Amino acid sequence: MCGITGWIDWRKDLTGYPTILENMTETLAYRGPDASGTWITQHCALGHRRLSVIDPENGAQPMIRRYGDQIYSIVYNGELYNFLELRKELEDKGHIFQTTCDTEVLLLSYVEWGRACVDRLNGIFAFAVWNDMEQSLFLARDRLGVKPLFYSYQSGVLLFGSEPKAILAHPDFKTEIGADGLAEIFAVGPARTPGHGIYRNMSELKPGHFMLLNREGLTTRAYWKLESKPHEDGIDQTAHMVFELLKDTTERQLISDVPICTLLSGGLDSSALSSFAAKHLRETKNEQLHTFSVDYVDNQKHFRASAFQPNADAPWIEKMTEYLGSAHHSIEFDTPELVQSLRRVVLARDTPGMADVDGSLFLFCEEIKKHSTVAISGEAADEIFGGYPWFHKEESLTAETFPWSLALPARVELLSNELVQWIRPQEYVRNRYQQALNEVPRLAGENVIENRMREMSYLNITRFMPTLLDRKDRTSMAVGLEVRVPFCDHRLVEYVWNIPWEIKTAGDREKGILRKALKGVLPEEILTRKKSPYPKTHNPNYLAAVREQILDILNDTSSPLLPFIDTAKIHALANSDHTSFNLPWFGQLMSGPQLFAYLIQVDMWLREYKVSIR
Repeated sequence: MCGITGWIDWRKDLTGYPTILENMTETLAYRGPDASGTWITQHCALGHRRLSVIDPENGAQPMIRRYGDQIYSIVYNGELYNFLELRKELEDKGHIFQTTCDTEVLLLSYVEWGRACVDRLNGIFAFAVWNDMEQSLFLARDRLGVKPLFYSYQSGVLLFGSEPKAILAHPDFKTEIGADGLAEIFAVGPARTPGHGIYRNMSELKPGHFMLLNREGLTTRAYWKLESKPHEDGIDQTAHMVFELLKDTTERQLISDVPICTLLSGGLDSSALSSFAAKHLRETKNEQLHTFSVDYVDNQKHFRASAFQPNADAPWIEKMTEYLGSAHHSIEFDTPELVQSLRRVVLARDTPGMADVDGSLFLFCEEIKKHSTVAISGEAADEIFGGYPWFHKEESLTAETFPWSLALPARVELLSNELVQWIRPQEYVRNRYQQALNEVPRLAGENVIENRMREMSYLNITRFMPTLLDRKDRTSMAVGLEVRVPFCDHRLVEYVWNIPWEIKTAGDREKGILRKALKGVLPEEILTRKKSPYPKTHNPNYLAAVREQILDILNDTSSPLLPFIDTAKIHALANSDHTSFNLPWFGQLMSGPQLFAYLIQVDMWLREYKVSIR
């Protein structure tokens, strides 16, 4: 994985501004700690930071190749899991390779097939290719949006980067936020509407889209989207297909020239990937799999089962490590580390995020990086197979809003009257929700229940899953760790999308078809374990720490947060007995302590980034 950035300007000779490009590139140093490169022509400037995973000795970027009269330059962040097949196909067409890395395969794919190359790619990617003769730039992002790509296009000038910070480093870009951006922060956040960059004049290239810039202007187009079609396979054939697809994508994603490991919670998803990985590494390389888990000091003592978090991970992790024969590493954090991590993850994400849920993942990745450069994670299985509680609860299914954000009315009550009148949070969220429903590819003949479950799947894949993918990318790449997500293979997503709900819930269980597909792969007790989300701290010391910090902010008249919140209500909440903190105000994990921590992050963000409100 890497960090990419660039600047296209038809009005200036960019060769006279190398320092600006270097500064933009340097903001992404932690994404690519192994190497740095820049390339500048009159109107195009490209920057790259490299994390070496495939062919560490070669593959420097920007990568430049001349073909006849044409010169191409590429910057690329990601991994192609079918690059060996593509390489063979390109060699058969007469192309000669100078490296063994997938960057060159991607560049030659563009040379050979142009913008149609994206249809052939299996992987996670964000890349840009400059054609010097045409004076054009082609940018593309992977189908599910695993790899980020932000851009700003103003007055014919394009700035882009793997993260907003690269764009913010350009002296001509103003760090401002308007009503829509504030609505994203205070009403939608820590989720984010696809394509929204939070900052004024900043956007995100949506998943499954490409962009073409030339002197005539900028065009953006979708090259992939979910398609609804009848599912013809019976339940046994469906389970077999899910098994084959998941096994294939996991094995493809184990390709690496640097140490690789898996994240293991003892749940269905991470255990399945770890099982495939352990077997493959043992049979192909005679290597033992390394697995990593995360927990918190005294969590067992303070853990209380709930509908959202029915059981703790530790006993299940022990069962799986024995089953796998893996070399297991258990990482544990305490309250002071979690509190200190709040600022670090704001700087990693360039916006407020999932508070200590982000922070613990950041610290976890930091520890993993000491051993491995690449990790396999079970993200996205719940969105794709329908595993979350809100897929199965009447109140969520009948709510006319995002099911992970049912507490919006309570959130709005904590905002200042001025902010509510300006951003109209409930109207904003209602419009974003309707926008998502309008996108759902319907299937003729489906009944009301089937249609609603298709809507729920679409909402989760296109609105909630990006939140977790963004979180995973930023917290891992902030410490130079590449995390791969096999459940996001587009072939698997396309297939499961059209599995009828009654088959997805085979055996009357959430993710029933996945459990059926994994019979023989996992121990029976793991197959039947009820879903439990990513672990969070239950230590009351954490609540005490963030409570004290939010009270300090409330007492600081210079705090930039104060105009946006009802300070009296937040103060009363901070001094209450916290009995109302049991239910999440976002997702499954963010309840009272995380509300305080989120507001702390907003305050930090406004200060650190010197955000102007317009």
